[in-house]
Amino acid sequence: MTLLHPPYTLWHLAYVVVGAALAPNVEPWLLVATLAAFLLAMGVGAHALDELNGRPLGTQIASTTLVASAAVAIGGAVVIGLAAALATTLWLLPFVGLGVFVVLAYNLELLGGRLHSDLWFALAWGSFPVLTSYLAQAERLRGEAIAAALFAALLSLAQRRLSTPVRAVRRRTVAVSGTMRLRDGREEPLTAETLIAGPEAALRALTASVVALAIALLLLHLD
Repeated sequence: MTLLHPPYTLWHLAYVVVGAALAPNVEPWLLVATLAAFLLAMGVGAHALDELNGRPLGTQIASTTLVASAAVAIGGAVVIGLAAALATTLWLLPFVGLGVFVVLAYNLELLGGRLHSDLWFALAWGSFPVLTSYLAQAERLRGEAIAAALFAALLSLAQRRLSTPVRAVRRRTVAVSGTMRLRDGREEPLTAETLIAGPEAALRALTASVVALAIALLLLHLD
């Protein structure tokens, strides 16, 4: 559960639902399969590789366990993707290959870390789930899918800008000191808690809002 980052994983799985719900028709089994694939690849595999590459969470999980978890999870996602492609459209095959590449390149910081950036995070963790899920359902990409992918990229970029300073305080900062002097003469202490309280509250609210949007769009297909 430490590796899974439940709120962030739920956030990005909501993008999968958004993409599927924008399609003209939703096949429930295909949506479940797509969610399972992204849960395995992004939820388990990506986070296992991230912890393997530098131990940002400081866990004591053995490297062999992390490698095995990543291999099994990503491999399972690939199997699901291939089965979905054969059942729907072969245009999913490039998306399966791109997904594997992005998970490895981003989380292991391959190519000198060039793909480990805010932009690549926004595209890979935001746009990619929306487009993949929509394509699986509609078997083609249309304007609404592109617009939703842009929405997901921009929201993911906001997520990244909020979470980066929070991670810096939690993972790399030893101590915080100082005061904030207000115009009325009062002084408020600066602590690690005061620095991260606002961004963390915003991240929780954004997580809930994306999940609520995904549910609302999915409910449209129940009429």
